[in-house]
Amino acid sequence: MNIPHRPPRHPHAWLPLLLLSQLLVAWAWWRWGWPVGLTLMLASHAVCLWGVLAPNVALYGPVLSRLPTAERRVWLTIDDGPSGDTAAILDLLDAHGAKATFFLVGERAAARPDLVGEIVARGHGIGNHSLTHPQARFWALGPRRMRVEIEGCQQALAAITGAAPRWFRAVVGHANPFVSVPLHEAGLARVGWSARGFDALDGDVERVLGKIERDLAPGAIVLLHEGAAHGRNVEMLAQLLQRLDARGYRAVLPDM
Repeated sequence: MNIPHRPPRHPHAWLPLLLLSQLLVAWAWWRWGWPVGLTLMLASHAVCLWGVLAPNVALYGPVLSRLPTAERRVWLTIDDGPSGDTAAILDLLDAHGAKATFFLVGERAAARPDLVGEIVARGHGIGNHSLTHPQARFWALGPRRMRVEIEGCQQALAAITGAAPRWFRAVVGHANPFVSVPLHEAGLARVGWSARGFDALDGDVERVLGKIERDLAPGAIVLLHEGAAHGRNVEMLAQLLQRLDARGYRAVLPDM
């Protein structure tokens, strides 16, 4: 497959567009008064916030949300590790001949480098998922802290594996304007998803798998997690792999 690996080429492109939009708002306010001006200002701010909170919106840089293939192939992506689930997940993937990309948290990887090495040794991919996983405030990080989160994770994973990741997943899928510069400098392409079951929060296996299956299609990028508090991520993956096999899907890496 020819997968588009697209780090942001123009990481500051959002700034002139933002300034232009606000100039237009100011002109409309002057021309037609505050009811029109305020409405346009709120609408422009809503668009900016939509670009932050919607995981597959490319307002602040490219984001890959589906593989360009008509074959029954999917990309399994597993966030938030390494964790106590990692070893069992690797065994499951091996048993089904499946590959996955593990989007790892830098501090967690540094605490369990043996698991990171095992992921790579078994032929799976490694992705950048921030240094500390600040899920409640990643969307609001300023440029300095955003750089620390992205570059810090990149350095931690490169130190363990000897190779820097090529893929990045924003925490909770949120990406504000300050994501683009460190991604551009590190050569990282942002990855979203097209199928998810909210398995980080929901421990109901059937409900989670039902949501994922509804969105399964050739080229789907499946969002999964490990180490959730409900403790059922391994069970969920085991059943998902069985259902993928039954439906004739292969779980592959994007460069295969």
